[in-house]
Order: sequence, then C-alpha cells, then structure tokens
Amino acid sequence: MDLDLPVPPGRTDPATSVLVTVFHGTRPGPVLALTAGVHGFEYAPILAAQRLRERIDTRALTGTVILVRVAHLPAFEQRVPFVNPFDRKNLNRAFPGRPDGTQTERIAWVLTTEVVRRADAVVELHGGDGAEWMEAFVGAYGGPLAAAQYGQARRMALAFGLRNVVRYTMRTQAQLDQGRSLNRQAVADGKPTVLVEIGENGRRDDAFVAPLVAGLENLLRELRMVPGASSPPRADTRWFDDTVGVSAGATGIFTPVATDGRPVRTGDVLGTVHDYRGRLLETLVSPVDGYALYGLTGPPVVAGDSVVTIGIPSASSL
Repeated sequence: MDLDLPVPPGRTDPATSVLVTVFHGTRPGPVLALTAGVHGFEYAPILAAQRLRERIDTRALTGTVILVRVAHLPAFEQRVPFVNPFDRKNLNRAFPGRPDGTQTERIAWVLTTEVVRRADAVVELHGGDGAEWMEAFVGAYGGPLAAAQYGQARRMALAFGLRNVVRYTMRTQAQLDQGRSLNRQAVADGKPTVLVEIGENGRRDDAFVAPLVAGLENLLRELRMVPGASSPPRADTRWFDDTVGVSAGATGIFTPVATDGRPVRTGDVLGTVHDYRGRLLETLVSPVDGYALYGLTGPPVVAGDSVVTIGIPSASSL
C-alpha cells in the first residue's frame, strides 16, 4: 500500500509529504521500518527503496514492513545536498521535530510519530551526499542507553554483509539529544536501530544500489519475515568501537590527501585548507589511530565542517 504521509504547510514554507509503502504480511510478526532519503541527494538508498518496493511479496511476508521511499521530498526534487531547500536545516539533526515548526521540523515530526514510533526496529539507509566519499559500513547502536536493544541491532547490522561495522555507543542523554538524527530518535524510543551507509558523491550506480537491496532482503530472512536461510556474517568483519570526526577550523578550499577508506595513524595528514588566494590556512591531521571511513571531497569547506570521520578499531567483535 503506497501512502503519501501529509506534512501540512507552515507559516513560511509549503506543505509536502513523506513517500511510504506499507507491506502487511499474511501472518503477524514484527514491524520493521526502513527509511531512505532523509538526505535528498543520497540517491543510492532512494533507488534501493524503489527497487525493494517491487520485490517484497506480501503473500510470503510475516509481520509488517514500513518502507520510507523518500523521506525528504523537497530536497530530492530540488537536488539539494545535506539540507532542506526552504529553511536550510539538516533533517537528520532535527528529530523528534515539531508539528508547528519549519518544514524540516514538520517532516521530522511525521517521521517520528508515523514511522519510528510504529516500528519494533528501525534501519536508516544513507550514503555519501554531494561531495562526500565513503567506504561502505553499517552501524549498530549500543551503550548504556541502548544496552537492551544492542543484541538485536548487532544481529540486524551483520545481516548486511558489510566488512566495516561500527558500534555507536550511546552513553549520556546529552549525547543522544544533541543534533538528534532519525537513528538516535529511534534509540530514544527504545528501538533496535541500525544505520547503513553505502554510496558516495550522490551517485546512483548499481554498484551501490544492489548491495543495499541484497542486504535488506537478507535482513528480512534473518528476522524470519520472509522464507529462506539468511547468509552468515562475513569472516573478515572489521569492527570499530565508535568514530571520531575531524573538522575544519577555517573556511576556504579543502584538498583531501585521499578520498577512499584507509588506515590512518595519529599525526597523518588528512588534507589542507587554503584561502581563495592560495595561502595555506590549515593542515588537518588525524588525532587517533584508526580507519578513515568517509569524508569530504571538497573543494568548498566552511569552518566547523567535518572533513573526515575515522573509525576506532575494536579489540573484539563486540
């Protein structure tokens, strides 16, 4: 069943909608929410959701799948990376939202109340936005504030068959609340929560779309929502215990040393920022030993922008 969840007009911006397909199986079971398009320029997850829509057979389904095909329709239609075209806010920092807020906040409110809070578990699909490189990874939310849900989240994350797995450790309420994303909203609401990141630079290549679809279908098998045996976790899984971001301290032209996943050591140069006359403003270095998972390709950068995110290797499989 295709639904356009209405987002009413605000005082200064128009109405919009959240595009959803709900699949009700023939047998009772869990409610799984899958969300794509929170960032409207991240095309691989959106196309994966469109493809999955054609592949779920409700006659073979146990439980319910809530598939958000495009969460942030204005950003998608206007091809705007990162933010909303009307209020310039980042939807993935606006949860739980407000019913009487700006367009971004109203979209967040609809997603919170009509999707997240109706689900038993949540998977948020992302990829590299415009001018973002990325090595594919999956994150499971754990830590003191999500300890009860972590076992299920870990199981769900491993079903995607990605080599890089991050455990996001939710330790404090302040950490959970600051710039709250959709996935942290799901954690706050007590849901086992997984973040999947595949794709880069807003590209639509099948090399990014196909692994998302395959991972989602394997997840449905792992949760016993569709028939068939799920594929086991890969033997070469690379585990990370949280991530560290490196941010620019200056505005200008950013030049990364590399735009692919790679090991880094403390002090390794990650990139430089020059002003518009070519003068070096800043050399950015890694503060830790770890693995560069994603970052900006540049060239524009504004002071405060995260330019590289580094996974902290774990000594165990968590």
